[in-house]
Amino acid sequence: MNMEPARSNTKSKNTQYVTTHGRRKEAVARVRLFKGKGETIVNNQPIAKYFPGEIAKVTWQKPLFLTKSLEKYFANIKVDGSGKSGQLDAAVHGLSRALVLANPDFRPILKKAGLLTRDPRVKERRKYGLAQKARKGKQSPKR
Repeated sequence: MNMEPARSNTKSKNTQYVTTHGRRKEAVARVRLFKGKGETIVNNQPIAKYFPGEIAKVTWQKPLFLTKSLEKYFANIKVDGSGKSGQLDAAVHGLSRALVLANPDFRPILKKAGLLTRDPRVKERRKYGLAQKARKGKQSPKR
């Protein structure tokens, strides 16, 4: 949540980064946002390789594109849980929150685009006394 020196395993000087998290469904993304030029990494892979496709590229670039900071920031993201779609949305949520912490002037832009709101839709839990699904009842005999 605050700027703190990064501990890297290389012998370089300490750099400043913003750390935050994003969530969607069962996915949790831990985001470290760095200032400067670099490649965004997700689970030790380039983001374009982890989230392939043009639609995914537009989705994860949206917060950076809206704030006109595509070349100003890069991130290191660790995602866990859910599927690729939930992980992508969690990463975008975390990236948006990190941009707001790095520069509070970005808040109205990202808020208007709906990128700071966590999507609350999760899978409904299964109730006891029902069949396999959350709402499916057992079939009763007709005669």
